[in-house]
Amino acid sequence: MFTLISCTAMAGVAEWICCPGEKNSLLYDALAACPVVHRWAMADDRSAAFFALGRVQATARPVVVVAGDGIAAAAMLPAVAAAYYQRRPLVVLTVDDTVDVGGTGAPLSMEQEGIFGNFAPTVELNLPCPVSDLPDLASLLAEGFPIHLRVRADAAAEPRGMDFSALEVGEAPATPAFRGSLVALSQMLRFRAVEGLVMMIGALEPTEQEPVLWLAQTLRVPVVAEAASGLREELASQLLHGADELLMQYPPRYVLRVGDVPTGRFWSALEDLPETEVFSITRTGFSGLCRKSTVIEGEPEQIMKALGDIPHVGDTERLMNRSRHTAGRDEESLLAHPESAAALVRAFSIHAALGDVICLGSPTVTELWNRYAQSHVPTLYLRDLCTAGADGTIAAFLGNAADAASAFCLVGDVTLLRDLHAAAIVPQLPPGKRIIAVLNNEGAHGAAYAAGNDEELRRLLVQPPTFEAENVAGLWGAEYYRIRSEADLEVLDSLDEQSFALLEIIPEGI
Repeated sequence: MFTLISCTAMAGVAEWICCPGEKNSLLYDALAACPVVHRWAMADDRSAAFFALGRVQATARPVVVVAGDGIAAAAMLPAVAAAYYQRRPLVVLTVDDTVDVGGTGAPLSMEQEGIFGNFAPTVELNLPCPVSDLPDLASLLAEGFPIHLRVRADAAAEPRGMDFSALEVGEAPATPAFRGSLVALSQMLRFRAVEGLVMMIGALEPTEQEPVLWLAQTLRVPVVAEAASGLREELASQLLHGADELLMQYPPRYVLRVGDVPTGRFWSALEDLPETEVFSITRTGFSGLCRKSTVIEGEPEQIMKALGDIPHVGDTERLMNRSRHTAGRDEESLLAHPESAAALVRAFSIHAALGDVICLGSPTVTELWNRYAQSHVPTLYLRDLCTAGADGTIAAFLGNAADAASAFCLVGDVTLLRDLHAAAIVPQLPPGKRIIAVLNNEGAHGAAYAAGNDEELRRLLVQPPTFEAENVAGLWGAEYYRIRSEADLEVLDSLDEQSFALLEIIPEGI
């Protein structure tokens, strides 16, 4: 196991998340003797994988999560899929028998080859082995996608008393060079953007924010900046309010998307708007559309430098003037309904903006935050954790928040239900304030509109949780607070710097 741990450390792995399992004892015996890597213990394989994903997001380094057994590895598929679409170097490691028992039905075993399909290739490693037989993990992880390490270890042949004193953790994988032609994008910006250009900014890494901010401020075009971009507040003067409705009514001639795939409804509507030409600058390389579009893959800073001088384009379609009416109506609505979901999300965002880390964890929460959250205090580190679904959100939040002095997470009630075991990691975290707020919207309440008066369809679509959030707080050993008004949120000011609290936000009518 010395060679395995050394191989991963040289590839930049500094953290391991360890799930219990009999087959892992040999590996954990070696890990326990290795002082240069941090070891987290987490019993639930699914939550462990999402916690590992959160650590990858927070550190920009590959992280290894060890499955309890072959069957348990299957529970990690949702996190692996999320890592794939976010282009994160998550490493899932399974320790397998030296004799292939796949297909035999042996207890706690299953076929391992290709278990994660297209989302993570399987790399075989038979131990002990010479250094020359080790896979080049650094090169594999430099692409930024998850991988599955399938380890077979001969316990009798493994050396004992390994010396890790000279081992050092390598640098994080280098950023891949950008791919794609800049010719079409450059020509559009210089010669045709005056026909109508809107910039849509999806989730960004903190290191990507500065060059993207420069691009938006240079172009001076209307902007749809999602909260996860970290630029929503910085670009408040260019922000389109009610962008989904406005842009579907006045589709622009060109859309320049930067960052991850946007979550708003207008982005989905672009599938049926072929007259709008779409360009994407994205680290992940995913177009986010089934229709034709131009994609340039890579780090925004590299691409901005290659583009050279960027012209001022401006709001040639006067979309920002139109959006001001929507902004005014939104403010009037918040004043008229101070205990609505929108108003309570706004009030919570004012407190959360002071935190080091903010995470959003359901489509409803994200939509409310993007439209109604405060826009005066910049939020430098905000993650939208539900882009690949509502699974594993609490675990991923705790992974992001592990090193933060204060962190806030806002989720939906169904999202909370799917990740109840995640808080078991809290006692292992460094001291800090961690606030999880759950918006009680009685299940998938937004789907109720689609059901209309059909009670059976409503029963199948909505499915409100049967648990009480206060009981979840008791299970976690967390403080519990019921929030029905903005005044109730003042309790956050009285919490100490090492609080772990669950807030249940209950809008009017619930």
